Amino acid sequence: MSLHFAYPYLLLLLALVPALWWWRRQREDRWHAHIRMSDMPSREGNMPGPLRGQLRSLLFYLRLIAMALLLVALARPQYIRKKEKVKADGVDIMLVMDISSSMLSRDFKPDRLEASKLMAQRFSEQRPYDRIGLVAFAGEAFTKSPLTTDKNLLKKFLGELAVGQLEDGTAIGMGLATAVNRLKDSQAKSKIIILLTDGVNNAGYIQPMTAAELAQSLGIKVYTIGVGSTGRALTPVSRNLNGEFIFDYAPVEIDEELLTQISQLTGGRYFRATDEEALGRIYDEINRMEKTKIEVFSFTRRKEAFHPLVLLAMLLLGLDFLLRQSWLNSLP
Repeated sequence: MSLHFAYPYLLLLLALVPALWWWRRQREDRWHAHIRMSDMPSREGNMPGPLRGQLRSLLFYLRLIAMALLLVALARPQYIRKKEKVKADGVDIMLVMDISSSMLSRDFKPDRLEASKLMAQRFSEQRPYDRIGLVAFAGEAFTKSPLTTDKNLLKKFLGELAVGQLEDGTAIGMGLATAVNRLKDSQAKSKIIILLTDGVNNAGYIQPMTAAELAQSLGIKVYTIGVGSTGRALTPVSRNLNGEFIFDYAPVEIDEELLTQISQLTGGRYFRATDEEALGRIYDEINRMEKTKIEVFSFTRRKEAFHPLVLLAMLLLGLDFLLRQSWLNSLP
């Protein structure tokens, strides 16, 4: 809610208030008799005469305040409340994230998994009207979050993803099939999957292209992202007795041909991210390509606010009249 004036230009009339005050002061200075008055009580009451005169002069300022209030009221102050009703034909999106041990590779900062989680969170924040879900996979797959519009909850689930939550491996087909299963009953006009991996399918009982064909039959578009630098990267190669990963340089192996086939079959597109900045640009591009149709209806309500000002001004003028006719009545 905000305060506006229907006729704001009338507020310029408030300049009359200081002008009248200045005129009064000039008049008093010109006509005021500099006579020292006695402190004896006046005949009209117990209040000293000079004090009654000072209070009588203050009545002028009551009228000035009343005038200012009426001028502000004349400009018609109004409280305006604007409401918006949004109608959105949203997009249902499933994020499919690889959480195999190779996602700890340090060619991204701080590693591939953390960079991927951060970019996915930023992507979800840019889609306020869409339902987004989350599937994680390694050697198997599971749904971390069903489709939801609660982006804070989705952000929490993304933050909880970690290597070791599933048996190690890269079951691309399992991850894709799980996401397709979540979208098969969706009534959204547009349904997409964003599948992110850094490896080669080597686990699971569902072949990636079988899952891709199922997605195609249901009208689901699949965008695939391969994350990993070119050449070699510092990668987990084994574990010590404490269960901690041992890192060494190893070749980056991503089945780009498979990821390209999946995306082409379903009408999507394959992207390669060699660092976190490139990954951010990829999500931005997908965000631009998959626009949500939004219609915004605005409603404006106005509430007049001049009534209290007029009432207060009338009270001040009434007080001025009563005092002049009684207590501070001038002598004849």
